[in-house]
Amino acid sequence: MSLTQIKKPITVRGDDSGKLGLVHVITGDGKGKTTSSLGIALRAVGNNLRVHMIQFLKSGFTGELYGAKKLGFEIEQFGVDALKQKSLQEFKDKTGRFVFQPDIQEKEAALQGWEHAKNIIKSSNFDVVVMDEINCVLAKGLIPLQEVLDIAKNHGEVELIFTGRDAPKELMDAADYVNVVSGLKHPWQKGIVARKGIEY
Repeated sequence: MSLTQIKKPITVRGDDSGKLGLVHVITGDGKGKTTSSLGIALRAVGNNLRVHMIQFLKSGFTGELYGAKKLGFEIEQFGVDALKQKSLQEFKDKTGRFVFQPDIQEKEAALQGWEHAKNIIKSSNFDVVVMDEINCVLAKGLIPLQEVLDIAKNHGEVELIFTGRDAPKELMDAADYVNVVSGLKHPWQKGIVARKGIEY
């Protein structure tokens, strides 16, 4: 393992002009894709940027739903079971038990989520829009890839973040940032289940 050694000061210049509009893709088989996007959201909110997150395929209690609320931004879930809930924010079951529905059952919810995402992006009401797990939705063919590519290429000054495994090559090619999270070790391999506050 090599360390980057700094022998003299290095100045990294920031840009506080407020210019936004780049595209991030966070993909791979490791833990931390949603977590990374939430880190960007935290930093953006701290700089008075308006953030909105749309979660595809997800339904149920996770700590970020409440954490985001405290920070002043909203996370909306568009998993099929979330859409059946009367309130997307209040889940009775907080045990960390999640049900992954068959792809065909998630198709309509994914399409609704994508329509909502397009409206949010075009509204100009937000500076940063996170589309969590949209890469999985694209890989499963639940929403049109070409529409997503069109938005990725023509979205004005909104910073877009696409997360999830199996990001299509075309989306990675269109992005400004591409991070591939690689999983080397996970507690699941030792039989440790998802823990509240860490995995959800």
